[in-house]
Amino acid sequence: MTPEEYGRGFDPAVGAFVEAAAAKSLAFAERLESAGLVAGEMLTVRDLSRLPVLSKDDLLQLQIMKRPFGGLLAEGAVVRRFFQSPGPLYEPELDRTDPWRWASALRAAGFGPDDVVLNAFGYHLSPAGAMFEEGARAVGCAVLPGGVGNMDLQVQACADLGVTAFIGLPSYLKALLEKAEVSGVDLQIQHAFVTAEPLPPSLRSWLEERVSSVRQGYGTAEAGNLGYECERAEGLHVPDDALVQVCDPISGEPLWNGEEGQVVVTLFEEDYPLVRFGTGDLSKFIVTPCACGHPTPRLAGWLGRVGDAVKVRGMFLHPAQAKRALAETPGLDSFRFVIDRVEHRDELSCHIVPEEGVDESALSEAVKEKIRSALRFRVDVQVVDGLLGDDIIDDRRTWE
Repeated sequence: MTPEEYGRGFDPAVGAFVEAAAAKSLAFAERLESAGLVAGEMLTVRDLSRLPVLSKDDLLQLQIMKRPFGGLLAEGAVVRRFFQSPGPLYEPELDRTDPWRWASALRAAGFGPDDVVLNAFGYHLSPAGAMFEEGARAVGCAVLPGGVGNMDLQVQACADLGVTAFIGLPSYLKALLEKAEVSGVDLQIQHAFVTAEPLPPSLRSWLEERVSSVRQGYGTAEAGNLGYECERAEGLHVPDDALVQVCDPISGEPLWNGEEGQVVVTLFEEDYPLVRFGTGDLSKFIVTPCACGHPTPRLAGWLGRVGDAVKVRGMFLHPAQAKRALAETPGLDSFRFVIDRVEHRDELSCHIVPEEGVDESALSEAVKEKIRSALRFRVDVQVVDGLLGDDIIDDRRTWE
């Protein structure tokens, strides 16, 4: 199905959910009222998309005004666990089977009842350890709650208990396998599900030489599973039990046709209605169907953060990408992109500080070419004596 067809598939659930959630959650009812929306008139995903996106900062502000959950948690809701993420931001785990919905991702990664899983996410205050344990148990796995650290003991436990699967950071899996190799221990890990940090091709290749199946997923502490790889490993299939949208970071309008935007999620949970929650992550839909045959569309992976990226001439400029593009440029001491708006048109320049004795003209041309080839922007390069601070981007635009 196309991304837009996937979105419309949630239409039948919208009306009853919005009315029930508004009746149970004061904060959600107030969000609707503030947006000039009436619960009984919200019947489709298109209607739901009129609700402004709720950012993590917005959620934190709600909780500051009304501890601990900002009025979102329904009175009488049965909560199994409470978590605290940096902020502090509090998350309730409702009394549900696999409440974070990771079972589908783990099944796609080959996890099943015959597996013993090392869960290498932390179990203290933050939800990652518990959420993945719930997912693993839902597919019938036994779980070794390893967390992070005590790697010598974890290697021994993996060998003694016959651990066959791993959940955690890809970098941690690499360190674990290296520790086992140095110790002369032959681990039997066949399946790995990794998330929460990038999986570059070089690291994936290294891991796949030692583990039969390595799949990555994407999610957040607030919303759980938002995407996972199939055997093709060509994008992240969004789950069919949560509405995942890619939306314009400014307007909040859904972008169904492969445009880059913010990942926005709606969980159809009346007792804790996380509706149109902006993850702050940037991605885009892959509009072509996956050869695996799985019906849900795919995200193209993590492409940056909303707070870091700026849109210039219809394209996003990411500080991290800019830094990578100009890294190790001979003769370049420092740089900064400057964005201005002249006659209703974006103007982009790159201010550079050359190292002493460098040919400034040649350096300017080299920087200009790197920006054009790596970032696809044509810019005016200006040589300056120095730059204050270490910001990569200086956005001077006003929108009058």
